[in-house]
Amino acid sequence: MTDEQRREIEQVLDHEFRTQSLLDIAFTHASATDTRLDSNERLEFLGDAILGAVVCEMIFEKFPDLLEGEMTKIKSAVVSRRVCARIVDDLGLSGHMLLGKGMQERVPASLTAALFEAIIAAIYLDAGYDAAASFIRRCVAPMIESSVRSGHHQNFKSLLQQHAQQKFGDTPVYRVLDEKGPDHAKCFKVSVHVGPDRYESAWGASKKQAEQQAALNALHAMGVIVEDTTGQLVLSAFDFDSDD
Repeated sequence: MTDEQRREIEQVLDHEFRTQSLLDIAFTHASATDTRLDSNERLEFLGDAILGAVVCEMIFEKFPDLLEGEMTKIKSAVVSRRVCARIVDDLGLSGHMLLGKGMQERVPASLTAALFEAIIAAIYLDAGYDAAASFIRRCVAPMIESSVRSGHHQNFKSLLQQHAQQKFGDTPVYRVLDEKGPDHAKCFKVSVHVGPDRYESAWGASKKQAEQQAALNALHAMGVIVEDTTGQLVLSAFDFDSDD
């Protein structure tokens, strides 16, 4: 990374690094290194934990009337890979990633999401928790507000069942397609069917989690949940009480 690139990144992050090597590592993907220990994977691990803690603090402080389950759902939406990747794209930082050959043409969202977490960890190691928390709050505050307004904290299975019964006279059916991992840490792949239609399947750390994500995929495909002008998923103007 050149000095000019570092200055440009620091300006976007509003943080001047005392330890420049942290910034370099944060933007280095494993495909561009001889050993994964030289990549941003360890920073990603640390940044993920810091991101989760700060977002939980923000939700806890801003919404004193929400129950634990509702707060958990908002937090899960805000720290999702999709949202983290969007933040990096909005900041215009994905183009600065150091990638191996064959990966430059199209950077997967999983890589840009990991970059966001690595940046958080780099700021934390360089200047402490408050500096990292300030950066996170600046990035995710609009996402939290959008999540609350859009109903991301709703029960997607319940929403899909309500929609399917009212509009199609049918009840969603969930099917486990695959499962991986040891008994104490299994992941499940679940699909949902409404009548003859099968929607995009989803993986989850539990059957319940996978079913919720599969329900969200179906709602998105049906147009019940759509993208707003900022790219966030929101409930459409669909009226569940209408007879249409």
